[in-house]
Amino acid sequence: MPGEKFTLMQYSVNAILGLIEANDFVIPEIQRPFVWKRSQVRDLIDSLYHGYPTGYIITWKNPSVRTKDGGYSQGKKVLIDGQQRITALMAAISGKEVLDEDFKKDRIKIAFNPLAADDSKRFAVQDASHLKDKKWIPDISVLFSANFKPRAFENEYAKNNPNVDLDELADEISKLTGIANRQIGVIELDHSLDIDEVTEIFIRINSKGTALSQSDFVMSKMAADTDHDGSIMRKAVDYFCHLAVKPEFYENLKKDTEFQQSIFADKIKWLANDYDDIYDPGYSDMLRVSFMHQFRRGKLADLVSLLSGRDFETKEFREDIVSDSYQKLEHGILNFINEYNFAQFILAIKGAGFISSKLLNSAMTLDFAYTLYLILLDTPEIPNVQIKRYVQKWFVLTTLTSRYIGSPESQMDRDMRSIQEKGFKNFLSEVEASALSDTFWTVTLPQNLETSSVNSPAFNVFLAAQVHLNCNSLLMNGIKVSDLITVAGDIHHIFPRAYLKKNGIDSKTKYNQVANYIYLDTQVNKAISDDAPCDYFSKAFMQCETKAIELGNICNLSQLNENLQENCIPLSVKNMDASSYEEFLTERRKLMASMMKRYYWSL
Repeated sequence: MPGEKFTLMQYSVNAILGLIEANDFVIPEIQRPFVWKRSQVRDLIDSLYHGYPTGYIITWKNPSVRTKDGGYSQGKKVLIDGQQRITALMAAISGKEVLDEDFKKDRIKIAFNPLAADDSKRFAVQDASHLKDKKWIPDISVLFSANFKPRAFENEYAKNNPNVDLDELADEISKLTGIANRQIGVIELDHSLDIDEVTEIFIRINSKGTALSQSDFVMSKMAADTDHDGSIMRKAVDYFCHLAVKPEFYENLKKDTEFQQSIFADKIKWLANDYDDIYDPGYSDMLRVSFMHQFRRGKLADLVSLLSGRDFETKEFREDIVSDSYQKLEHGILNFINEYNFAQFILAIKGAGFISSKLLNSAMTLDFAYTLYLILLDTPEIPNVQIKRYVQKWFVLTTLTSRYIGSPESQMDRDMRSIQEKGFKNFLSEVEASALSDTFWTVTLPQNLETSSVNSPAFNVFLAAQVHLNCNSLLMNGIKVSDLITVAGDIHHIFPRAYLKKNGIDSKTKYNQVANYIYLDTQVNKAISDDAPCDYFSKAFMQCETKAIELGNICNLSQLNENLQENCIPLSVKNMDASSYEEFLTERRKLMASMMKRYYWSL
């Protein structure tokens, strides 16, 4: 029978807060920042007051690592579930400030009314009324301070509330301060458990079934580390990701004096003026890229093990592995946040036609593309001027083939090893030969376009191809598809939806096929209205003879034919009505696939 890999203990609230103060329990800020509502803090205090159970806290003991002198450094306990409850207790009882979503420090004060007739209304989140009404104790944290004097406090309260029964008041105060002695269950997981086992335990215990990601565990390890600047690195990751979305947050970041003294502070301040949203990485993305290009591995679980000092061969834990791993991760983070690297990567993605975040549907695919960019910077056989081109090709290839959808980490790990063993150019040639065969372009890709999802990878690549090839929008010369994507356009139906529904094609999956989608200038769309394609395209052809503009702005036949080609519209469209809809979809999918093939090989 296998031995138990956890220890179940009971700690008082006071003991837990003491262990955190002594840095024996480390709050990793997995759910950064504090996400509970203030009312939830009030409810937690109310539950403890009434002696109700408040759930288990789960900790995971960091392994003890062998030091250079042959001794062992004891691992700390990392809190992986219960952070919000512990933070709530620190805020309400210890009077600690918490971080809001903008990393601003704030107090959460819980008021207490010992005279409340209704037991359910004894606690409240403090507001102005509780400061005025003398029946309320506006902030319960004063009752838990080390120098709290019960008798003096009760006498002062009685002076403000002359009718109070001092014995009842003393009982209520005693019951409230007794919260400090309430027991909370703590499950301490053994350091020998791997990430998958810890995650499974977490899901089984956590009633909400919320899974922890491997990046959460990495952030936990970093938060618990003070010997190798792991906690500062964790801040760098958090702050970079927050600034990428909210550049105005920089003014708050400047107030973190500890971080401002780190090597990361100057490296991320450029984000204060960056409003591009092509790649706004989350902490999972940033950790993944920083790890992969430095360690040449694809699984973040390996990073957790390395930051713990694990030797994959001997299975022991060593301090030199911890030190080396943090050093490499720091280098990876610095490469990631480097303004030049980041800007050049974004230029590569935009240069491939992905000029809007609307065209990007896979964070993992972007992550690997940036990883590849950073790897190729250190690959002597590839000239710097060619790096963007290779990154573009790989990004389009992996988007088109959904390479990193499904089991992305396993695929990334295999790709990292292949690049290491064969060199990127040889590996790319192999993947192109196997994944982009003639059958892919003529059969598989047209089949992939049989979808109603406007966010499908194939359709996004088609739009990027139109941007890259500088295509004009349908029936407009001089108004580019790129203009409509970034400025003032919307996707519309070539066979109008109302027209199809009127003719019996009323299934969303039918009339919303991506092969029926096109970016249209607003005025063109209004002019088309709900007309059949044979009607409005006939007008477009007719105005090439009459020169009387009714639709769009093209009145030259060769220009019109070219315009249809760059929008992958078959020339026979001028004769098509609802009965030709399936024929149109089939033909247009082939034309779209053909354009994407031309686009890919032009990169």
